[in-house]
Amino acid sequence: MQKSLSRRLFLQGTTATVSAALAAASSSSLAGTKPEINRPTPLYGPPPGVAKLNANENPYGPSPAALKAMMEASQKGAYYVYDSVMRLKTMIAERHGLTPEYVTLGSGSSAGLAAAAVTAAQTGNILGPDLFWDTTSRVVELQNIGEIKRLPKLESLAIDLDAMYSAIDESISMVQVTNPNNPTGMLIDPLAMRNFCIKASKKCTVLADEAYNELTDDSDANTVIPLIKDGHDIIVARTFSKIYGLAGMRVGYLIAQPEKIEQMEKYGLGWYGLNQAGLAAAIACYEDHQFMDYCRAKVKEAREMVAAAVKENGLTALPSVTNFMFVNLGALNAETFRAEMAKENVLIRGIYRDYTNWSRVSMGRLEDVQKYTSALPKVLHRIS
Repeated sequence: MQKSLSRRLFLQGTTATVSAALAAASSSSLAGTKPEINRPTPLYGPPPGVAKLNANENPYGPSPAALKAMMEASQKGAYYVYDSVMRLKTMIAERHGLTPEYVTLGSGSSAGLAAAAVTAAQTGNILGPDLFWDTTSRVVELQNIGEIKRLPKLESLAIDLDAMYSAIDESISMVQVTNPNNPTGMLIDPLAMRNFCIKASKKCTVLADEAYNELTDDSDANTVIPLIKDGHDIIVARTFSKIYGLAGMRVGYLIAQPEKIEQMEKYGLGWYGLNQAGLAAAIACYEDHQFMDYCRAKVKEAREMVAAAVKENGLTALPSVTNFMFVNLGALNAETFRAEMAKENVLIRGIYRDYTNWSRVSMGRLEDVQKYTSALPKVLHRIS
């Protein structure tokens, strides 16, 4: 039996109410996202002198090619998008040996992830690890149309694929795996992930959130998109918000079987909610490997800086392949740590769920990462 949605969410397939629900989910599940800085905030980006390391953004973007394309496209902002949508869908499909019917676009990957969650909730619940980026999936709980079932905690904070497969029963319609995971930054072994997806997709839909895939050293080896071409019931979510540095331009996409795409497009996906400038930027930088290589090198350099500072100050962090790190503060409270770092003009994340001693920091510009490493010993001294 299908479950009904409230009129407040996904009304006529628009994305505005999706965004509102996601904002509510984020504010209720994640602590300490508002900067405690008493100064005027500019319209675009962080205030001068503030190290914004709390949202996994890539401050080296947009690329020069994307900036040029946005300027040209904005002059045609009077017109609705369509041709640019088809162009981008075709580019993405051809990159993976598929046709455009396998691709749908949305506002970042958030709209697609939320649509996948609501689609799944029509026939069952969502299964995930104890800790993952669950803001979009929580839409089904906020709307009382489904539940998220979570695996037990692991001390390593890794995703136990064997336990996840064993937990799939008749109540589960979709299993969600964020790979690399957020907020941990850890990557699943590609062969293990592939084998899991093949097995699990015979029992339910598998959603692979690959928002940070292009930040890994071998993105092609770490994706399960080829399994979609082979006919498996898998959805892969990607975004232009991370490696491409287009978080504010809101372009993302899903790849799945065409019939699954049709189902999800009932809930806020498709071309109508996108903008000319964002699409132009995405088209211009999609295959800009020189820019992506540059960004990966900067991220790696920043991770090395953070790793060294963490070690020097007697802390540990999980091994990350992404543009953020999850730092173990030991006996210290992550929300207290976040608030004290904000006083040093360094913005990071606070507590995730009940992981009270874990702190996530993003890899921004090197000078901003240096602000974090310089503030770290001062703040630790104050709150220890």
